[in-house]
Amino acid sequence: MQRIDASVLDLKEKVVNIGRVTKVVKGGRNFRFSALVVVGDENGHVGAGMGKAAEIPDAIRKGIEDAKKNLIKVPLVETTIPHEVTGVYGAGKVLIKPAGEGTGVIAGGPVRAVLELSGVRDIRTKSLGSNNPINMVQATIEGLSRLKTVEEVAKLRNKTVEEVLG
Repeated sequence: MQRIDASVLDLKEKVVNIGRVTKVVKGGRNFRFSALVVVGDENGHVGAGMGKAAEIPDAIRKGIEDAKKNLIKVPLVETTIPHEVTGVYGAGKVLIKPAGEGTGVIAGGPVRAVLELSGVRDIRTKSLGSNNPINMVQATIEGLSRLKTVEEVAKLRNKTVEEVLG
């Protein structure tokens, strides 16, 4: 899969989760912060990344840089997705279903952030596995990356769109 150049896109970022990580050493405890960040242009491109640093702003900056390296293209059909898909990452499992115009984004916190920044306006989702934000975000990204439009499917099968839709 070819890489998407983040510098040509007008990306917005959203911090999904900030966690305090503790490492116990001989002299006491070392505190660091991990940040889960989602970036997207609200027009079919979205990515997620993790950053860890001694200070929260540095962790967020690192997370944004990581997310820009992991951008994916989401195929959109008007305001929703082409078909139902289940994304799985670790114990996180997210069911993503297309919805009619005017439904809105029906999704929990971490999944909502990914879908809103990807540009999806009407969708229904259900978290089926772990509610860990990292796993939920990655499962959503994984599910969205597996979406295909009817034109792509027709091209892969060497058929016309009408033949595929039957």
